[in-house]
Amino acid sequence: MESRETGDSLNANGGPRGQTTSEKAVFFFFLALFSAAIILVCWLLSPFFATIVMGLVVMGAFAPLNRLLQRRLKPGLASMITCLVIFFVVLVPVLFFVGVLSKEAYDLYQMAKSAVLGNQVKQVLENTHVLERVNHLLATMGFDLSFSWEEMVKPVSELGRVVGLYLFQQASFVASNVFKIIFYFCLMLIVVFYLFIDGARFVDYIYDISPLADEHNEKLFCKFKEMAGAVLVGNGLGGLIQGVVGGGAFFMLGLASPFLWGVIMGFLAFLPILGIGVVLIPTGLILMLKERMAAGIFILVLYAVLSWGIEYVFKPKVVGDRVKMHPLVVFFSIIGGLEIYGILGIIYGPLIITLFLTLADIYFANFQAIVEPDRVKGNIKKDSSC
Repeated sequence: MESRETGDSLNANGGPRGQTTSEKAVFFFFLALFSAAIILVCWLLSPFFATIVMGLVVMGAFAPLNRLLQRRLKPGLASMITCLVIFFVVLVPVLFFVGVLSKEAYDLYQMAKSAVLGNQVKQVLENTHVLERVNHLLATMGFDLSFSWEEMVKPVSELGRVVGLYLFQQASFVASNVFKIIFYFCLMLIVVFYLFIDGARFVDYIYDISPLADEHNEKLFCKFKEMAGAVLVGNGLGGLIQGVVGGGAFFMLGLASPFLWGVIMGFLAFLPILGIGVVLIPTGLILMLKERMAAGIFILVLYAVLSWGIEYVFKPKVVGDRVKMHPLVVFFSIIGGLEIYGILGIIYGPLIITLFLTLADIYFANFQAIVEPDRVKGNIKKDSSC
């Protein structure tokens, strides 16, 4: 598809060349009507925005399977089989495990609320006599702070209460709205079904209607497609692997709520800076303090192997280096997305950052010379005295 030539079609006033005043008035009136129509369509589709976005993301994740099926089957049949695979791979396991997650999250919440969790941590730490030694050392240095284990473990109990309550609320929401969730999931499958069949025509239509040059549209589309694959395939499968392995280790060592902690580690795996170390490192240290040295070392080694393997072996093999983003940017995009959009913020946050960074690349490559010609020519020098 060829790029549009816009420069030759504009006159000195910025409007289409050769237009009269009345034609310009009609043109701007049309733009106003068209803008109003776009706003109304967005408002009409706003209840299904999450469904459409998830459909686009899921379509990108399962596109290789659909392409494989289309080599031997007709597009409609291949799309239907792919949607059936999505249904059984995604929805059925979620509904099956939500009951287990709800029970374990509620148990964690009750333990933290009744101070059982804090007392267990306190009992383990008191046996080490570390705090007494720290207080004695501070006293010899002239600091009489007198830390107590109650003050130290209180944040642990509060964190357990908050995490347990949040996961219980989310699981309860899924359980109490199961028919609604199935309805919207089926709507998403309808979106995915037709995108697999007519996705190329839809993309061509967006290219034609967009005022940007086709290479800019293609760059935006490719970046979104790559980031969606990185979030769902790279981070999603990476989180699934780390959650399953971490939960399996908890189960093998006889630790409480292995399924719940596996789910927590699966979500923490999306965060590039913290990751599953938030759970595994304290667990390993506590096991070592409880004189289970082998188990504690095993957990710490498991954390190192999992983190290194997923970050430096699995993700580069699955996703590649095309969508590399600074870990700090990814971290804040996910945290901000969770704060604003809830659980779907894990996907929305990186996509929004991708939109900004891609538009910034287009600006530097094509429009900076128009806005800042002196900077592009190198006439503006940076002030290094700041």
